[in-house]
Amino acid sequence: MDVKVGCCGFPKARSEYYAHFQVVEVQQTFYQPPTCRTAERWRSEAPSDFEFTLKAWQLITHESRSPTYRRLKLPWPQKQLNNCGSFQPTEEVHWAWEQTREVAMALKAKIIVFQTPASFQPTPENKENLRKFFRAVDRTGFLFIWEPRGLWRNEEVHERCRELNLTHGVDPFKTDPLFGQVQYFRIHGITGYGYRFSEKDLRALKEKCLRKSYCLFNNVSMWMDALAFQRLIGEKAKPPKIIPDRSESKGG
Repeated sequence: MDVKVGCCGFPKARSEYYAHFQVVEVQQTFYQPPTCRTAERWRSEAPSDFEFTLKAWQLITHESRSPTYRRLKLPWPQKQLNNCGSFQPTEEVHWAWEQTREVAMALKAKIIVFQTPASFQPTPENKENLRKFFRAVDRTGFLFIWEPRGLWRNEEVHERCRELNLTHGVDPFKTDPLFGQVQYFRIHGITGYGYRFSEKDLRALKEKCLRKSYCLFNNVSMWMDALAFQRLIGEKAKPPKIIPDRSESKGG
């Protein structure tokens, strides 16, 4: 199976993580991107075949009223922060994209995840902002994942992804992916962050990996669940039992 398994963030020391998994989704880039020098150090520490993916900076996707801005370290006045989020066609959003892109290049990351909050609803303005942003940015060498939250209907998600060449990122226990060349699963926990996945859950997840898939766990037991799932997908299929024919031939 062409499946890469990992976690959203590093739940263990990076050196230990690299010894067990082949991919990580960097979370720090969402709150406050590291310097390119730090990203380059992470890249140099990791095995050559290790893959980094990352979340785009919240200044692109989330407006300043989001509680996640509490972890922002920019000394910007509120008037400037109001120009951030919702893919607004502003200098601030464009600058945040450039910072995200530079860190992605330092990590040699090909996949960038744009997670939008439930407050980013399918209004005409937001749809137009999506168009302007993804048609304007330099996406050379990148695969863009969009994980929408909120009231987006399946038809609207599919249409936006098809129009803008976005891969639909999902939690596979909540919905199915609607568009994209790969499956990108962000697995948050069936009942929330505190959920621990059972073997039955993980076998159900395995059945959902229908083509090249990324499975990134983001729950309290992400380390153990990711390890268990990695072992599961590595299992070899058991050969069918051959039942000997014990019937006796009868003479005429």
